[in-house]
Amino acid sequence: MDSRQYAFEGEEPAIDGTARVSREATVVGDVTVAADASVWPGVVLRGDVGPVRVGAQSHVGDNAVLHASTVGEQVMVGHGAVLNDTAVEDGALVGFNSTVTESVIGEGSIVASGTVVPEGYEVPARSFVRGMPATVTPLSETTIDPDAVFEAYSSGDYTNLAQRHEDLFG
Repeated sequence: MDSRQYAFEGEEPAIDGTARVSREATVVGDVTVAADASVWPGVVLRGDVGPVRVGAQSHVGDNAVLHASTVGEQVMVGHGAVLNDTAVEDGALVGFNSTVTESVIGEGSIVASGTVVPEGYEVPARSFVRGMPATVTPLSETTIDPDAVFEAYSSGDYTNLAQRHEDLFG
């Protein structure tokens, strides 16, 4: 076990053999990181009061913190984001330095950088979330091209990037 992976009350992190977890990430307790996911330097995945799940081909950017939270498949969690007791559904993007607390971010949604999503939000699928506190708008009612956004931040590109970092991941 890497020196920054820790058991908690008998629960040990479970990292898929194809996942990339940086040696500079801290992974504690009931944490699962699925196939082809990446966890970058400075990330904290803390599964002590509840499990942390990072789905297949999802990517958690530098210095993000996930506590008792679930991230679906092909999700991008931006640098510095904080997720506490939150579920982020498949194909969603949580922008840099966003804070999401006790909420659900619906499938294919985009949370803008710096957004604060307070307790109790249930963001519908394919929504755009922004502001402090957050406001929610269906993506279809914005000028945002979600396909272009997801292409620009494609989880497949991050999978490839993580595989090219020979020394960063343990």
